Amino acid sequence: VQLQASGGGLVQPGGYLRLSCAASGFTLEYFAIAWFRQAPGKEREGVSCISSSGGDTWYADSVKGRFTISRDNAKNTVYLQMNSLAPEDTAVYYCAARDGNRAYAIASQIRFEGEYDYWGQGTLVTVSS
Repeated sequence: VQLQASGGGLVQPGGYLRLSCAASGFTLEYFAIAWFRQAPGKEREGVSCISSSGGDTWYADSVKGRFTISRDNAKNTVYLQMNSLAPEDTAVYYCAARDGNRAYAIASQIRFEGEYDYWGQGTLVTVSS
C-alpha cells in the first residue's frame, strides 16, 4: 500500500500548481483522501479532504476559494488544484488515505491527522518571487 504525492515545485506568488496523489497496491475509490501540509517550523495542518465518492469535501479557511480537491477513481488518483498561491502556502504537502472500514463521517469530521491510515512521502511547494 503506497501513496505517491507529486506535482510540487517552485512557483511565483499568484501562480498555480496541481498536486497529484497516486495510489499503488490498493484501490483509492473506497478511501477518503486528505491533503495536509507542514510549513517550516510549524505543525502539520489539514488543507482539504474528499469523501470516497467525491461528493463531500472540506477545505481549511486559509485555502477556501483558492484550492480545489478532486478525484479520478478510474486513474486511482486524487488531485489538489492550487490557485492564487501565496508565500504562506509554502510547505511540504502530504496526501493521506482513510481506510474505508472506518465508521462513516462527513468530510469536515475527518480533517484531522488521526483519521488517516496511510501517508505519502510529501511533495515540496515553494511560493517565492
